[in-house]
Amino acid sequence: MKRPTSYRRLRYWFDNTMSRGTPALVGWLALVSLTLVVVLSALMVTVDGRRASVGTSTHEIWKNTVETFHLGDATSGGLVYRALVVALALAGLFFASALISLLTSGVDRKIAELRKGRSLVIERDHTVLIGWSEQIFPMISELAEANASRRGGCVAVLADRDRVEMEEEIRRVVGRTGRTRVVCRTGNPIDPGDLDIVGPQTARSVVVLSPAGDTPDAQVIKTLLALTNSPTRRPGRYHIVAAVRDARNRAAAQLAGGTETVLVDADDIAARLIVQTCRQSGLSVVYQDLLDFAGDEIYMAAEPALAGRAFGEALHAYPASSVIGLHRADGRIELCPPMDAVVGAGDEIIAISADDDTLLVDPWDGFVAEEAFEAVPERAARPTRTLMLGWNRRSAGIARRLDGYVTAGSVLDVVADDPDAKAGLDALRPGLERLEVTFELGDTDERAPLEALDIASYDNVIVLCYDGPDAQYADSRALITLLHLRQMQAETGRRYSIVSEMSDDRNRRLAQVTKADDFIVSDKLLSLLMVQLSENRHLAEVFAELFDPAGAEIYLRPATDYVLPDVEIDFHTVVEAAARRGDIAIGYRVGARTAEPPAFGVVLNPAKAARRAFAAEDRVIVLTRTRDAG
Repeated sequence: MKRPTSYRRLRYWFDNTMSRGTPALVGWLALVSLTLVVVLSALMVTVDGRRASVGTSTHEIWKNTVETFHLGDATSGGLVYRALVVALALAGLFFASALISLLTSGVDRKIAELRKGRSLVIERDHTVLIGWSEQIFPMISELAEANASRRGGCVAVLADRDRVEMEEEIRRVVGRTGRTRVVCRTGNPIDPGDLDIVGPQTARSVVVLSPAGDTPDAQVIKTLLALTNSPTRRPGRYHIVAAVRDARNRAAAQLAGGTETVLVDADDIAARLIVQTCRQSGLSVVYQDLLDFAGDEIYMAAEPALAGRAFGEALHAYPASSVIGLHRADGRIELCPPMDAVVGAGDEIIAISADDDTLLVDPWDGFVAEEAFEAVPERAARPTRTLMLGWNRRSAGIARRLDGYVTAGSVLDVVADDPDAKAGLDALRPGLERLEVTFELGDTDERAPLEALDIASYDNVIVLCYDGPDAQYADSRALITLLHLRQMQAETGRRYSIVSEMSDDRNRRLAQVTKADDFIVSDKLLSLLMVQLSENRHLAEVFAELFDPAGAEIYLRPATDYVLPDVEIDFHTVVEAAARRGDIAIGYRVGARTAEPPAFGVVLNPAKAARRAFAAEDRVIVLTRTRDAG
């Protein structure tokens, strides 16, 4: 793409100043009026020899400036002088009239033109968001957090909505964005000409949002085609991140986006998160911390000093970061590799850290408190019982993913007031290898049907939001179900894991009074994931492995599996104890604080020199390739 001309840059700057409203228009009018009065007054003094002195010139310019809107005296002086006086008087009349006009019909016309948001965005290294949905607000918040250390960060939004309405809604929901400027433009996301308005050719990354409606994937596919096949596209590769709702559309979307596009299967990711979280209490908090930019994230960086050394040594080399894998020089991602794996010369370290500038190596003295190590034998696998309350488009995917984790003989019982759920489960059964599924038609937000289920006999309970146009109503039903479950649990004294899906993140705070173990707000987590991928496309392979039952996974295991309780040790000792079992310790959860928001006792990536004594109810957060039983 050609570099923008000086005229286009000036026009872009002028449009941005004019978009500030009536004060900017009046300011421009005043500036032009003053400039014209001064220039004409100077010409008048120049052509009239009687007023040629400097002092007189200044006096005349000031006098003419003050009396611009009066007729003036055109009876004295030469002909040219009189003509200039008349011109000055007419100019005063013109600008007075123009001011009145601008403050009435002219202002309205200009504001209406600016509301269209059709001027070109002249930015470089910015992030482009295409489309509009509720996901846009957490995305902008996270991008603002990610750009906190950058100067001149910019997010350009293109959607088929009124520009002013978009800006006002973003200000209302997101609030201040710090150093990051948010520029909104109105246009059709599937029109290549409209896409050019937000400058994808010079953008760092482009994120295609899945819109609301019955056919969101079709809109995403068309947008990808418009981006990748535009006649004005840049010669180099784009970095595009997009999401599809239906897995059946994934292949078509990948063809449309090509290798330039990192594609996320939204419902599949949500199903994987729900399944993993229902088996690991507190896991949703860990993922939330990894995905947002407010806490610790996953970074990649080369460290020549570690080349030729074993991976196990790299675990202790970063005092403020948790090493989790290697990004090999040939592009392969290896999470939780063998401890004796050698770090290659061109490899990058994959680590969890507060920021990219905290991923620093520091010598370690090699001391660990080996007397605190605890060896626990592997637990035998056992079948589990899971209850799913509710049904939506992700339910079948949850059942399939759960089948990949459980032991043969495990049971999934589904209770929902949606008759279509039975047909969905019947179609699903032939493909399940370990999981037995049953269905019962029932109202999941009434106490009597829930009491008849013998919920205390289940290991895990999953509460899903029903599909429907009213997300608030769906969340309300889930909230009522959670209240019933928590009361029943308190009455029986039987402990079982409760995981709930919420549609709106704003309802999660209300739902916390139910003290459910975890809440999955799939749209928000998906938004956070897409922002992470927009910053680093290689993270797609990292998270794909974390969400895959055949890959490396995050577990919250009893601290007593690794170290003795009530013995004060540093985290280097915990890391070494886990490493000798082939695991990577990346944090811990304090059992006494599991009900305290917002972290719920989770401490991710602690300083390795920090010392503490672990209680029997505490857990160590590890990355491992050894699945827990059940």
